[in-house]
Amino acid sequence: MKFTWRTELVSWLLLAYMFALGAWTWSVAPEHIPIHWGITGQPDRYGGKVEAILLPLAFALGLYLLLLVLPRFDPRYGHYRFFSGVYHAVRTVLVAFFAAVYTTMMLWARSVQVDTSVIVPLMVGLLFVVLGNYMGKLRSTWFVGIRTPWTLSSEESWNKTHRLGGKVFAVLGFVFIATSLLRREWAFYTAFGLLGAGIMFLVIYSYFIWRWDTRRALADKT
Repeated sequence: MKFTWRTELVSWLLLAYMFALGAWTWSVAPEHIPIHWGITGQPDRYGGKVEAILLPLAFALGLYLLLLVLPRFDPRYGHYRFFSGVYHAVRTVLVAFFAAVYTTMMLWARSVQVDTSVIVPLMVGLLFVVLGNYMGKLRSTWFVGIRTPWTLSSEESWNKTHRLGGKVFAVLGFVFIATSLLRREWAFYTAFGLLGAGIMFLVIYSYFIWRWDTRRALADKT
């Protein structure tokens, strides 16, 4: 799988934007900056400049570099060539998500109090919708996708679980978007409850598809 400046340019620009925003904010940020917010959108934990400004930058850069090199260590590295465009897109989307989260944090550091009870569920919802759109195109790997013992040992389980998982994640994304509009605590808890239920359902589903996979069963007998 090849990486070129064309595939990485957007991610580079997003990372450069985050570093520029952090440098611009550093001199005007207070000593205590919100780094965590409750369901109501009010800060419930504060940190210093290093924790609030530098650590998120290090995390975003580390995540990008990890996603960049991780396929090289995957025993199924050859599978990435079948969805290289999708993998590039997913990586860029994740960097964009963290850039949006970082922007929200820096706005608070600059005394611009955006409503995180609206912004965060909206961003999570959009992320889920986008990832759901790509999920069905992923191929079997050890590091990317819905990795259960059954999806990793059955191509049929992998493919069917990811096709269904794409729909589940898209629906969950719209649930989180609705949560950001409703602005109710019960909606927030419901969204996270549905997220847990959706993940559990996909795990169980992957098991039953694995059991019903006749090609896998025949291979086990030989």
